[in-house]
Amino acid sequence: METYTTMRLMADSWGLLCMALFFIGAVIFAFRPGSRALADDAASIPFKDDAQ
Repeated sequence: METYTTMRLMADSWGLLCMALFFIGAVIFAFRPGSRALADDAASIPFKDDAQ
């Protein structure tokens, strides 16, 4: 049971920290300067082959 307790404590502390850092990094990546043009280009991909 000692291994389970150790793994549980590691997941509770370091796992939460890793997930929080990943979330913060994803938010910074999404809202970084200059990403608006790339996001607009990616959003228009499904409509590039539509006849007008």
